[in-house]
Amino acid sequence: MNPWELIILQPVLNILIWLSYYLFNSFGASIIALTILMRLITYPLTARQLRSTKAMQSLQPKIAELQKKYAKDRNALAQEQMKLYKEAGISPAGCLVPMLVQMPIWIAVYQSIMLALAIAPEGLLNLSRYLYPWPAVYSMMPLNSNFLGLDLAATGNFILALLVGASMWVQQKMTTPPAVDPRQQQTTQMMVWMMPMMFFFFSLWFYNGLALYWLASTVIGIAMQYFITGWGSLLPGREAGQATRDKKYRSRIARVEQAPVAETEAIEADIVEPSTAQEGGKESAGAGDKRQDRGAGYPKSIRQIRRQPRSSRRRYPKRR
Repeated sequence: MNPWELIILQPVLNILIWLSYYLFNSFGASIIALTILMRLITYPLTARQLRSTKAMQSLQPKIAELQKKYAKDRNALAQEQMKLYKEAGISPAGCLVPMLVQMPIWIAVYQSIMLALAIAPEGLLNLSRYLYPWPAVYSMMPLNSNFLGLDLAATGNFILALLVGASMWVQQKMTTPPAVDPRQQQTTQMMVWMMPMMFFFFSLWFYNGLALYWLASTVIGIAMQYFITGWGSLLPGREAGQATRDKKYRSRIARVEQAPVAETEAIEADIVEPSTAQEGGKESAGAGDKRQDRGAGYPKSIRQIRRQPRSSRRRYPKRR
């Protein structure tokens, strides 16, 4: 038995069978329970990954501006992007490292379900190599593959495959940001549909028990993502309660974008929109006085010149 099977695969497989012993001899319920358990164990990594991804999405407009500004200088673009990430407190590797750490667990659960649902004598003989000498584990052999009228050892359940594809589409829609560049819209749409379609066909080809695991894992992932980052691109108008989420990343990103926003507000504060053309001419003379009262207008001498009517100003003769 190699180190992978000894350290990861064998414990996961025996826990899966042991759970079915205490869940009324239901292997389907043990798959769902193991999925919840694994999701709880990897929750800190999942939360970090989702927050990092959301923060990276919030910086996409800034990154697009940098790409336009430094289109011909790749080194300067890389330096400015790293500076932007550092100011916002984001690490680009924060989106990938948690996923890489969770990959062995997902693979172990997948292999455990495939081994546990063995029906042929050769498969049961191979399964016996991985079982611990626990009475609860051996008493469950062979496993009961029926769950809510569904044969977990069979393949080709269209309704279950459709649920897997639909739930993965919801999760992909929540995760994928809207395209800033119109040229990227086609690529974004392809990303949203490609993964759900792929797992839809996988659910038709593999055991229903594995499709049940994918469905349970995706539904739990959608719930986690909602409470951490909100609905995302799925329901852009319904971000209720998201102001309280991701405070650390949101505050850092706000500090990065604070300067341009403040300048824009200051400029807009000094703009006076006249209601009509006549009122605009009358109010233009008093605009300097209003700004002077706020401490940001013209000096007194210049303000007196501005108050003089047009007729009283000195007229110079035209040159011939």
